[in-house]
This record gives sequence, structure tokens and C-alpha cells, in this order.
Amino acid sequence: MKDISKQYLRRINKYNSLIKKQNQTINFYSALRLIVFLAGALSSIYFYYINKYIFCSIALFIFLVIFVIFISKHRDIKKNRDFILVLIEINSISLKRFQGEWRKFEDSGQDFKDDSHRYSGDLDVFGEGSLFQWINTSATFAGRIKLKELLTEMPSCIDEIILRQQAVKELSGKIKWRQHLNAEGIIGLKSNKSLDNEALYSWINKGTDFTLSKGMTFISKILPFITIILILISFSTSFVSRNIPYILLILQMGILFLYNKRINSILKTAYYNKKNIISYDKMLRYIEGQNFKSTHLSKIKGKLKGADGETASRKINKLVKIVNLISDRNNMVYIIFNILFLWDIRCVISLEKWKKESGALLKDWVDTIGEFEALSSLSLIHFDNPSWTFPEVENEFPVLSGKAVGHPLIKEKAVFNDIEINNKSSVLLITGSNMSGKSTYLRTAGINLILAYSGAPVNAKAFSCSVMKVFTCMRISDNLEKNISSFYAEILRIKEIVIASKSDKNIFFLLDEIFKGTNSIDRHLGAKTLINKLISEKASGIVSTHDLELGELQGETNYKVSNFHFKEYYENGELHFDYKLRRGISNTRNAMYLIKMAGID
Repeated sequence: MKDISKQYLRRINKYNSLIKKQNQTINFYSALRLIVFLAGALSSIYFYYINKYIFCSIALFIFLVIFVIFISKHRDIKKNRDFILVLIEINSISLKRFQGEWRKFEDSGQDFKDDSHRYSGDLDVFGEGSLFQWINTSATFAGRIKLKELLTEMPSCIDEIILRQQAVKELSGKIKWRQHLNAEGIIGLKSNKSLDNEALYSWINKGTDFTLSKGMTFISKILPFITIILILISFSTSFVSRNIPYILLILQMGILFLYNKRINSILKTAYYNKKNIISYDKMLRYIEGQNFKSTHLSKIKGKLKGADGETASRKINKLVKIVNLISDRNNMVYIIFNILFLWDIRCVISLEKWKKESGALLKDWVDTIGEFEALSSLSLIHFDNPSWTFPEVENEFPVLSGKAVGHPLIKEKAVFNDIEINNKSSVLLITGSNMSGKSTYLRTAGINLILAYSGAPVNAKAFSCSVMKVFTCMRISDNLEKNISSFYAEILRIKEIVIASKSDKNIFFLLDEIFKGTNSIDRHLGAKTLINKLISEKASGIVSTHDLELGELQGETNYKVSNFHFKEYYENGELHFDYKLRRGISNTRNAMYLIKMAGID
């Protein structure tokens, strides 16, 4: 396991060395730029002073070209340095994740929390200290959405899980590719990863009221050409009056004024989305440039084409070029340029043409980026935990079999236990005293199932499962807004599970301390009735309870119940737990001890 930590440290040290070299190169080019500027200025002044105007012009031109080349080179090196700085950040975050410091990560997926979801709230899929917070590396909102879907939506079939596993394994070995894709997204999108692109999609797919007749379109293209020719002729000869190009320029200003309001709305939106579009362009090119062996990754990459077969990156690059032409529209140079060439109108015409040809595909392309990001997040689990196992997915139902299974979010302190659910024993009844590990055991089973269905490895020596629809009833609280008590909220959740079990036989449930909001007699009868109902509907799962009498179900004919328990022990007058699962019903209690510990005698 230490080798993983060393890999991240090696990459950080390597990139830090590159940063030092690039800083030296940046300083070198800065000095060269200054030298070239001074040399050009001094030589031009000298030739001008001695009346060598041709030499002055030549020197000015040569040094200006060299100066521009150095500026471009300087800018490219700074961009590369910024890219490497992001790679250092990515590896530093990966090292923190590996060392268990991921609970400090900013993106916890809090915006995806949904108390009405059938398991995500109980199994810590989103929010502080969640599965999402641990593994998410997506730079785009689309990547976050796709990861959310992988963690909350049931796969359609076994083959889908197997294909995901193959993709995760392949991406796990492509650490450089994964990190570079991530870096491209981080640089381009920065703080926008938590924002969706609905405004962008709406704009790109929505037709505008900016429509030009064929005649006006022709005029907007030919008029600037005529105006420029007449300006050149009028200033170099006397054949054309200078008033004519002035009149044409006034006409062009009138055309711009006529369409100004609609043009402003269109181009401002385009400019606002410029960084996102450029970032998507780079990420698409990076995906298209990589060859993948797994069927799933190749299939996803295959979506990156237009109807004419042209790649998505080329299509997006055309949009990038259009958006790049819309620079700062408020500066004086652009205003003059715009009047002379009717530039705003030409840009809008090009933009609307692109939207008609490719606009409908933009969301699909961005979603494809998101799919790669989501699978890359899952592949981190395999990279950081090479000893974890990829589950075997079974056709037979119900199956949940695990050897030495631990909770992935507490892997440093995890205690490993076995899980065995099958046709003979479809319900595990877990008893034990307070704080002995019952709830954690249920969550361990549930969260590893979620990882299994997403295509990721699980924290176990061996793990096999059938495809089941997971339901939980664990953290139930009052809903003051709806005037619902915790007990009634629990009833509603259980009702949802029972209804699902009638229509879908592949139901897996996790019930923690059911009916705890009522008296002991009703709790016992209610729990017994519920377990009987779920078993009769072929559902399977794990139930934790303090009701030791429920253990009698194991001996009854109609029940496929197996009893297990956790226990505590006392050492030097102190309470301890080993969190190891044992067969049978619990025969220990610690409530009175805990009450005394709280100072209540």
C-alpha cells in the first residue's frame, strides 16, 4: 500500500522539478523580450537619426517579429507551467485521499442529497463523509451527474456491470491520461464544475429571432469588401470621391445599429460560455486521441462524431474559433473593426449556422466527457486499493456472498466480516448491544453493493452478488414540514419496500432497528409480520434489532432467517467492542452500563 503513496509523491516531485525549470525558462524569455525591445528601439532610433529610413523600417519590422515570437513562446510556457501546477494539485489531492484526509474535500455532493431516495441517504452516498466526497474527481458538472447516476441507479443487466468493470480496470492503469484529462477540465472550468450547463444547452439549441433575408446576408458579406476597396482607391487616386466610402461606412453603422439589440444578446451569451466551450474542446481532443481496449470505453468514444462523420472536437473547434473572434467588443479597436467589416453580423451568421448543424449534439458530447470522468473516479478506487476485489455477478437470486468484507469509507479502522445470503438463508437477523456494530454492518453490505453495481472494486477478499434493487430503512426522522413523525415516516418507507417487493422479485433490504418508535409488543409483532411478508415476496436482506425474541424465527418453517450477533466485553471495568460477527442471538446487554457512564444512577 505504501507504493501507491510513493507513486503520488514521485509524480509531485517530478512536476515540482519541471516547474523550477519552466520558471527559469520564463525568466529567460522575459529577459530576451526586454533585450529585443531595447535593441529594436535603439537600432530604429539610430537609423532614423542618420536618415536611413529604409534600414529603420527593416530593423523595426525584424525586431517586432522577433518580439512577437518571444511573447508567444513566453505565453505558451506559462500555460504549460499552469497545467503542471494543476497536475501537482491533482496528485496532492490524490495523496490526501489515499492517506484518509478526503473528508476535508470541498465537493461532498451535498447538492445531490435526497432523503426520498431508496438508499443514498442511509448509505452515505452524498454529503459530508460520503462515498461521493471520497471518490469524485470530476471537473465538469456532467461528470458529477454521471457519477451520481452510477451510484444511485440500478444497472439494467449483468453485462452492463461487467463492461463497466473492464473500463474501470483499463482507466486505472492510465494514471497519466486520467490526470491530464482532469487537469484540462480544472483549468478551463475552474469554479464552474458545480454549475450545470442548462443555460448553455438552451442557448445553443434555441433558435433566435436574428434572421436575415438572403439579400441582407449577401449585403453584409459584400458591402465591407466594396467599402474597403473604395477607401483604398479614394485615398490613393482621385477617381473616387472620399465622400462615397464615408457614406458606405455610415450605412454599415446603420445596419449594426438596426440589429444591435439582438446581436448583443447572442454574442454576450457566446462570450460568457467561451471558457467552458474551449475547455470541452480540449477534453474532447484528449479523449479522441486515446485508444481504448475495453468495449465500453470504445463505445463511449464512438459517440464523439457528428452526423457527417466529423469528430466532435473538430466540430467544437469551429465553435471555439467563432467565439474567439468575439473578443472584447467594448474596446475602440474592435468598434472600428466592427464598423469596417460588419464583424458582429458575420459572427452571428457563423454562430447560427453552427448551431443548426451541430448544436443538438453538444449536450451528448459533454455528457460523453462526463461518462469518462465518472469512470475515471471509480478507477481511482482500484488504483489506490489494488488488493480490493472486483465482484462476480450472478444470475441466480438472491445472492450476496462476501469474505472479509469491510466498510470502504472507514478502511483504516474497518473490521472485516463475512456476508452470506442465499435461497436457504435470505434474511440475516442481527442482534447485539448498543454501539456493537450492527448499523455499520448493514451499511458495509449496502455500500459495497452500490460499488459493485457501479463497476468498481469492493473492500473484500471475495464478493459475489446478484443484481438487486436496494432499499434501506435506517435513518428515519420527523418531517416537521409535512407534519410526519419519525414512526410514520418509517411506516411509509417500509410500505415502499413492500410495494416494490410485490412487483419486483429482486429486492434487497437493509432494516435497522425497525419499529423502534412504538411499544415492545407492537414492535415485535410488526417486525415479525414484515419479515414474513418480505420473505413471502422473495425479497432478501439484513435486519438489525434489539428484539431478541425475533431470533425465534430461525426455527420456524416459513422463515429463511439466520441469526447473527455482535457482542461487547469488559476489561478493567471498561466497555470494549471487537465488531466481529458471530452466529446466534446476542446474550449480552450494555444499556445500564452506558446509562451509568452518562452519570445517571
